[in-house]
Amino acid sequence: MRPSSATPGSCRPKPFACACWLIVAWLACLGTAVQADVFRPAYLELREEGADRYSVLWKVPAQGDRKLDVQIAFPEGTETLGDAQALFNDGAYVERWRIRREGGLVGETLRVEGIAAGVTDVIVRVEREDGTSQVERMLPDDPQFTIIAASGIGEVAWSYFVLGVEHILAGFDHLLFVLALLLIVRGGKRIFLTITAFTLAHSITLVSATLGWMRVPGPPVEAIIALSIVFVAAEVVHGLQGRPGLTARAPWVVAFAFGLLHGFGFAGALAEVGLPQKAIPVALLMFNVGVEVGQLIFVAFALSLKFALVRLPLRWPAWASYVGPYSIGVLAMFWVIERVDSFWQQAG
Repeated sequence: MRPSSATPGSCRPKPFACACWLIVAWLACLGTAVQADVFRPAYLELREEGADRYSVLWKVPAQGDRKLDVQIAFPEGTETLGDAQALFNDGAYVERWRIRREGGLVGETLRVEGIAAGVTDVIVRVEREDGTSQVERMLPDDPQFTIIAASGIGEVAWSYFVLGVEHILAGFDHLLFVLALLLIVRGGKRIFLTITAFTLAHSITLVSATLGWMRVPGPPVEAIIALSIVFVAAEVVHGLQGRPGLTARAPWVVAFAFGLLHGFGFAGALAEVGLPQKAIPVALLMFNVGVEVGQLIFVAFALSLKFALVRLPLRWPAWASYVGPYSIGVLAMFWVIERVDSFWQQAG
């Protein structure tokens, strides 16, 4: 198959196709675990109950009936009250118990041991008795977390902004969808309209799902999100063959339609962390802003790589234009199969 001559919106320069291949390879390496059973964060929630007491929720990814060996190390002087309750639920090991420590935990540091053994990171949320909260992310290179006293709305805003940025930059499926769109859309104005449509759509469903106005089952949505990437990758190939489809003619329509689905994916991630009861609007807004900033960082990175490769004194073979879309499509199809198999196994 050879790409035909220029049809508006039907193809992109070969250097950008190769740039896309490099980005796909980079994403695949980062997520060799494109396997959902492993590439998920653990979640720790501490809820203050007064009198130096806290309820603890500890959720760790599991593989079948075996949880990953990740443990919390509380500061010295922390005692467990009663027996812990534990169960396996939806691909995770969930444990609940209560603790007490003289003087409380403010100013104290918690550590997570074994974070490198399959868990990418740990999201920690402290819900204070006054309704304020602290949310942070522990990474494998520094698996510790210091609990601080309430410091106002700015703390909540910053925490959720950072979570939004980190979520989109670690969301390989969302990034590949945007990358596939960039392979089709030409011109600054069309790119702007397309990204804006995607942003508007997923903002609508993110807010609606998070606030409980709309409810959809998570696993099927994740599978359809992967299928949306396959669709756009196929549209890239059709354009290269001189048969531009709907995405080439009206990319903002496709971006908006599939953006509604991607918003449910973002909402699922936010549901893992929860929202502070006294700052729901701020937390929701800043998480969404963080997602948009992370998305723009990725778009800028992809376009910069394209411009850098265009300036290299290289001659690109004809088949190079197909490397990017086929790489994206194969990886996305793998996700489709994996996710469908996963929720069918859970249903069975």
